[in-house]
Amino acid sequence: MAEPIPGPPGLPILGNINDIDPVDSMASLGRLADTYGPIFKLNLGGKEKLFISSHELLNEVCDEQRFAKTVTGALEQIRHGIADGLFTAYNGEHNWEIAHRVLMPAFGPLSIRSMFDEMHDIASQLVVKWARFGSKERINVTDDLTRLTLDSIALCAMDTRFNSFYHEEMHPFVNAMVGFLSESGARAQRPAVATYFMRSAQQKFDSDIALLKNVATEVVAQRKANPNNKKDLLNAMIKGRDAKTGEGLSDESVLNNMITFLIAGHETTSGLLSFLLYNLIKNPSAYQTAQSQVDEVVGKSPITVDHMSKLPYIEACLRETLRLTPTAPAFTLTPQPDSANDHETLAGKYQVQKGQSITALLPKIHRDPAVYGADADFFKPERMLDEPFSKLPPNSWKPFGNGMRGCIGRPFAWQEAILTTALLLQNFNFRFDDPSYQLSIKQTLTIKPKDFFMHATLRDHIDLTYLEKALHDPASQGKSSEKDRKIKSSVSGKPKKPMVILYGSNAGTCEALAQNLARVAGSRGYLAQVNPMDSAVDKVPEGQPVVLISSSYEGQPPDNAAHFVEWIQNLQGPKLEGVKYAVFGCGNHDWVSTFHKVPKQLNSKFEEHGATKIAEIGLGDVGAGDVFNEFDKWQDEHFWSALGAEVDTEESSLEIEIDTDSRRSKLRQDVKEAVIVSNELLTTGDVPEKRHITLRLPTGMTYKVGDYLAVLPINNSKNIRRVLKHYGLPWDAMLTIKVGENTTLPTGHPISAMDVLGAYVELSQPATRKNISKIADSTPDESDRAKILALAGKDFEKEIANKRRSPLDLLEEYRSAALPLGDFLAMLPPMRIRQYSISSSPLADPTTATVTWSVLDTPAKVGDSKRFLGVASNYLSSVEEDDHIHVAIKPSHGNFHPPNDVEKTPVMLFCAGTGLAPFRGFIQERAIQARGGRKLASAYLFIGCAHPEKDALFSEELNQWEKEGIVKVYYAFSTAKDQSKGCRHIQERLWEEREEMTKVFNEGAKLYVCGSSMVGDGVAATTKRIFQNWAEGEGHPKTDEEVEAWFEGIKSDRYASDVFA
Repeated sequence: MAEPIPGPPGLPILGNINDIDPVDSMASLGRLADTYGPIFKLNLGGKEKLFISSHELLNEVCDEQRFAKTVTGALEQIRHGIADGLFTAYNGEHNWEIAHRVLMPAFGPLSIRSMFDEMHDIASQLVVKWARFGSKERINVTDDLTRLTLDSIALCAMDTRFNSFYHEEMHPFVNAMVGFLSESGARAQRPAVATYFMRSAQQKFDSDIALLKNVATEVVAQRKANPNNKKDLLNAMIKGRDAKTGEGLSDESVLNNMITFLIAGHETTSGLLSFLLYNLIKNPSAYQTAQSQVDEVVGKSPITVDHMSKLPYIEACLRETLRLTPTAPAFTLTPQPDSANDHETLAGKYQVQKGQSITALLPKIHRDPAVYGADADFFKPERMLDEPFSKLPPNSWKPFGNGMRGCIGRPFAWQEAILTTALLLQNFNFRFDDPSYQLSIKQTLTIKPKDFFMHATLRDHIDLTYLEKALHDPASQGKSSEKDRKIKSSVSGKPKKPMVILYGSNAGTCEALAQNLARVAGSRGYLAQVNPMDSAVDKVPEGQPVVLISSSYEGQPPDNAAHFVEWIQNLQGPKLEGVKYAVFGCGNHDWVSTFHKVPKQLNSKFEEHGATKIAEIGLGDVGAGDVFNEFDKWQDEHFWSALGAEVDTEESSLEIEIDTDSRRSKLRQDVKEAVIVSNELLTTGDVPEKRHITLRLPTGMTYKVGDYLAVLPINNSKNIRRVLKHYGLPWDAMLTIKVGENTTLPTGHPISAMDVLGAYVELSQPATRKNISKIADSTPDESDRAKILALAGKDFEKEIANKRRSPLDLLEEYRSAALPLGDFLAMLPPMRIRQYSISSSPLADPTTATVTWSVLDTPAKVGDSKRFLGVASNYLSSVEEDDHIHVAIKPSHGNFHPPNDVEKTPVMLFCAGTGLAPFRGFIQERAIQARGGRKLASAYLFIGCAHPEKDALFSEELNQWEKEGIVKVYYAFSTAKDQSKGCRHIQERLWEEREEMTKVFNEGAKLYVCGSSMVGDGVAATTKRIFQNWAEGEGHPKTDEEVEAWFEGIKSDRYASDVFA
């Protein structure tokens, strides 16, 4: 019996048009697939259309005996420009049959091989351009790769040079193509009658088509005026004859297919290469493996056509990229029109009527956990190496379309992609312009990365002077220029010695330490260069001090140090002889097993590979709140003394001009503006305040359940006014910080003091001993100076560290201190973003996100009337509807997302307080999926809070979801344990429910924990105890060591935690 196909309800006349985002329709369709499952229907343009998202269904519709390609939607609109070209022809069109048979030989192995030299010519232009840009230049990746692939198809297939690399603007063909494809997609999604009222859109559509045809006409005319015997695609179109009918392509068909190949021949390949570079930079291990293969196979020699078949890992990377982000992300089929049946049945239960379209959503199908496993969302090229690739189920990887109507130009694209990738990896190291960049999609008919910028640094053995010749001549390789490695510096005529400081930092703390060290270096006789660690891959300088400052994030390196760490781990032999180094590491003691893991790795690896240690490693604990003081202590007592640098007579401050007559604001650029929709108080009574905020996200900002919202806060206005009052500044004072200062503050132009003090620095950061000494030096009153110096000595822990007294607190207490404003700002670390777990699902509304948090407002430990206010939590508590705040999305670590196979994998969720935030998103998503008809595996939520009537967050919502069978909820009330089976904490409640939870775990459940370290430790200990108890009951008792080994094993794929201080 046929089952109904699910789908969202539509509107009269309009149908489901509002369910599709016209800017990124694939994301909308992906969310609908998550909601309704492997098949769903939409009413678009008055027609009921089907969409599939599983391999099982795709495998059926790829049967060409039962289903055929259909040209609908955007593809049908494209026929206005290219009619019956190869990709847009209807089944059975005569011109398609002629063109297909005539042009297939032009893409045979020998023809493609003969195009190699021309491909290499264009790819070399790209390499030379990026080399000349230098490592500081911001590269627009998709733009340059579009230039590459357009010029390649034009030269190789048509012997025409567009010379895109020699013009600042894109070739007009590209802009016309983008407009043509975008409008084709838009026309497909709106009622046909609407187009008649959109005259300007129609005029641009027509002019874009005219330009495309003009370009194609000029190319054909040029060839006909200057004929040759080259065996390229253009001659095949002009001169070729169909072996079956003897016919050639008509003049109109030549133009249609010229435009088809100019579009399809470059647009999808540029997208593939852009996504590949993103994936490689994002995954340093894959990057190093791919680059190592190029080094082993090609070395420093020019790349030749014979190398193309000897780079299997690069091929695997390309396949894996097309799996995750197929640049042609969908194709559409329909039951064979000449079938005797009036319908086809899919999966034995879904009826598809003759003439009804079925669109295969490749980004979802290619992530089907039934084929690719629980890690289907991750970039893992090893699964696409030749042997495992050959064993994939039929039709599980379809980026080039299906069967007879599949992509005819696949061999061309593949050779071009392998060549370009090999050339780039042979000559460059790459890093993100924004280390925290998360993939965003720009969609026309195809998809590409949006706003993707990077930096390219020539590898250590490459010299720009010889590069262009070396691309073709092996004798030119191996020469390097010493001038690129040396730093020549002089300040006021007195030469300073060079130093390099490399940092790895996500939140900004380590970058602030690096800038601090650079300022101190200036007074110690050194001129320091400060750079992110990834900029030094293959380029660690010799003959000068190299300082590495890095943090660890759950044992992983920061975003801008990931490639450097991967590179150093894969070094062989004493490659760092002659390097002198020192390491300072930051960590958080809450992460016991990975505390300082990355800086310790760096320290040991540098020593292992022959580098000379300047000083013992320094380690700071962010969790203890004293990392800046620990860094100062390491500098003074270990680093500078070991280096033998001259005495620090005067630590550098910031040189500042103050302008009170004009105003200008320039805020941080790594965040975007979101708009507050609502800000609700969730708690009552005497429990700590907890709030829930809803934000409308910036356009194009997307997230997944489990991700974080990073907020760039503003200091409390009371604290800002305290600084202005202390320095006697009016509210509209302007500051200009001298260019060249080692600081993260804006330099070289006026910026308001309110902006600097509000948005750029941490006013509440506890003072360090060095800060205190600096304040003492500025104090002429001897009595006050003695008191201040005592705070830097024996009284430091009691009066400064324990009470969290800031430099501002001290300046206010000791009025005789005359610390200049520049010195004060130089003491302050940059404003850090704060991360909060998102407490919503994008399936509810992809344009909004919610955050749930505790407000930190406690009496200050100083003992006076001041209060200690959490910077971000109080900032968020103060914002109101329609206020704008600066945010970014930060992905959570890989396992902290709902399982891919939600219908087969149970989940157990453990939290306390606002640790509930991500799990509210988990359960909200499950509720939406269940209402869409999906049959979900069971879910269990353990919540710890104080009292059911005071801080049981979202209790009404959770009660409703429990009634609907979405989740089963277990509470632990710390002040009302009689209402939670006598359990005050969730680990106690877990033990109470151990029998049922053991059964669920044995069914394959995944465990998730969110909360303080105490919550994390408690759940972990109880989980081990339950396992040990179960093993004894089964007659297989386990030792503590065996239990610990078992627990470590499940942490890789079945136990995910998000633990905070």
